[in-house]
Amino acid sequence: MSQHSVVPVLSEEVREALARRGPVVALESTIISHGLPRPRNVEVGRELEALVRAAGAVPATVAVLDGVPRVGLDKEQLERIATGEGVRKLGARDLAPAVAAGATGATTVSGTAVLAARAGLRVFATGGLGGVHRDWLRAQDESADLGLLARTRITVVCAGVKSILDVPATLQRLETLGVTVLGYGTERFPGFYLSDSGLPVDWTVHRPEEVAEVMAAADALGGDPSALVVANPVPEAEQLDPELHDRVLSEALAACRERGVTGQGVTPFLLDHLVRATGGASLEANLAAVRGNVRLGAAIAAAWAAR
Repeated sequence: MSQHSVVPVLSEEVREALARRGPVVALESTIISHGLPRPRNVEVGRELEALVRAAGAVPATVAVLDGVPRVGLDKEQLERIATGEGVRKLGARDLAPAVAAGATGATTVSGTAVLAARAGLRVFATGGLGGVHRDWLRAQDESADLGLLARTRITVVCAGVKSILDVPATLQRLETLGVTVLGYGTERFPGFYLSDSGLPVDWTVHRPEEVAEVMAAADALGGDPSALVVANPVPEAEQLDPELHDRVLSEALAACRERGVTGQGVTPFLLDHLVRATGGASLEANLAAVRGNVRLGAAIAAAWAAR
């Protein structure tokens, strides 16, 4: 391997957009590779990129192909991430071994944020963040997303954190790490599948231009780089029914304990249980949230580019 630093390879579309200071939105690839059944995953991957373009920005789906970090995928590369065999799931800590081994993998929130920021992108749209897991005092399990966001200058548009997590503890942890959280059009922190987690946010904005102003102020203030989290709630009409959510989540947590599922197996177990027990309604709420975040991410990127 070359001793030179590894710089993500930009697609021609992304490279041209950055050169003219146009709006670009980073998109993670694990929702395509690991988050959806085939062939719907390919359809959703294309749909999300189309939503970004329809809003006047350029999509930059992030992944690692044959050891090469890429920011912006062409049609064939996107399909390979969606349908290829042996596609790894890459967080920030996995990037170095993946590059060294020439591996192919889809990037999580942390992996996407690292590569997007390294490529010079400022806006990243995703579904929900990882966070502090329930029963933290026993297992001390916390997503790598949080620490990574504390040292990466990027604006992350999300629908809060996954409701299967300890949401109050996650917000406290973000505060401790110095990560700013804005509620977009809401004074309540969203709960991923739900519009309202039941917890407040300290700051509320209502327009993409306001988010761009906060980004500019953060740059002007300097200091340690950290992310700006824009918490954008799924529309109430498209959220998962709150009563159904609470009942099914309670059942899922009980099943998780009974089967002794621990560590990295907890999140996929709970999410799979929710999809099956809600007849797919949780997946549809998830996708509704992602679509809204992608549209908002494109609007914020446009406001940032117009400064």
